[in-house]
Amino acid sequence: MGVPVKIGQQVMVPVHGISHEAEGVGRCEGFTVFVPDALPGDTVLAEIISVKPNYARALIRDVVVSSPDRITPPCPYFGECGGCQLMHASYAAQLRYKEEQVRAALQRIGGVENVVVKPIIPMSTPYNYRNKAQFPVGLQAGQMVMGCYKRRSHEIVPVDNCLIQHEASNAALIVVGEVVARFGVSTYEESTHTGLLRHVLVRHAVASHETMVVLVINGETLPLAGDIAREIIVRLPSVVSVQLNINRKRGNVILGEETRLLQGRDHILDEIAGLKFKVSARSFLQVNPVQTEVLYGKVREYAALTGRENVFDIYSGVGTIGLALARDARHVTGIEIVREAIADAQENARQNGITNASFVVGAAEDVVPELIRAGQFPHVCVIDPPRAGCDERLLEVIAAARPERIVYVSCNPSTLARDLRYLSERGYRTVEVQPVDMFPHTCHVECCCLLMRTG
Repeated sequence: MGVPVKIGQQVMVPVHGISHEAEGVGRCEGFTVFVPDALPGDTVLAEIISVKPNYARALIRDVVVSSPDRITPPCPYFGECGGCQLMHASYAAQLRYKEEQVRAALQRIGGVENVVVKPIIPMSTPYNYRNKAQFPVGLQAGQMVMGCYKRRSHEIVPVDNCLIQHEASNAALIVVGEVVARFGVSTYEESTHTGLLRHVLVRHAVASHETMVVLVINGETLPLAGDIAREIIVRLPSVVSVQLNINRKRGNVILGEETRLLQGRDHILDEIAGLKFKVSARSFLQVNPVQTEVLYGKVREYAALTGRENVFDIYSGVGTIGLALARDARHVTGIEIVREAIADAQENARQNGITNASFVVGAAEDVVPELIRAGQFPHVCVIDPPRAGCDERLLEVIAAARPERIVYVSCNPSTLARDLRYLSERGYRTVEVQPVDMFPHTCHVECCCLLMRTG
């Protein structure tokens, strides 16, 4: 049977499912069609924009039959901005989609059977939750603009109030834009790799009400940087840190390796699980502080520490998970590749009076074997990798170390399922998976998993 659709053709598509990227999944004459912004239960008139041997993609031209899950999105930028993918679905529907996504990945990719997938934990107020914003800067019609990227592009949608960013970040977006424009800061042009200001990064600590602003530039210096920093602090009383980050490389990486302090402190202070944390510009920290408390509660539950265990906290960031576990462990060793985060973690341990935690800088797949060769064997491993999941070498080393328990925290069900399959083939059984809605209105979902050694 040939492909029944072609580019430019308009077709009627009943939508029966949703993909891991929150695109509606339907069929036209038995052929799979992915439709952004379509929801299960919709029937849409859609125009085909690309065709592959096994599927096509199409854009909605009209919603003929509306899904019972569909609502009017509260954000005026939805559909143009690429930050959220599900704000047109009711929150109950979003939760259902995400829980189904986790189950499907475990079965299809992980081949994981007889595992308990618990109901997803929702957020009570799923707005203005993000404590970190990264606003791209560009030029449109001769004017500087800041906001969010359009979907699948680097074209900027000017935004003045993002409904998932903390109010402090939205305030900083407006003020910083006005200040840098007044001082005549040139705007980065991606196509020519010219101009100075590329991104504005904002971090906000909900517990301390402290804000950090980082100006990312394509150059070595920012003219009148001190004056710019002082005016930002005057206009935004919550700002205690203004920094300059140097990134002269082409590409999608936002921060460069060098960060300079312009005004205030080089960090902000936050609090999680009753512990105070120092957070610098490049430190990893979960972006939703409310749901982080929920997530870390599950980590502590699954770790089931009695005070006798050695714990490896792999991809430890600024030490949030490891230090939260240290009170119940014999010793915690945190491993993280970002040197600034390790420095923050060590300082966080001192600030909280925790003496049974140490932190090592380096790639986990290299550091863990060194620790094991030195005779440090873990009873419990906590893993919180980036979206790409774990390096296979690391999983092999962890399995060989034979910890009794592995607690795996993941923001990507697909790579989580892949890694669970690998560990299941090396003596570990996935006992329970707890999804947590860490990223409301987006297609992303966080999971906390318990694995037990079977040998």
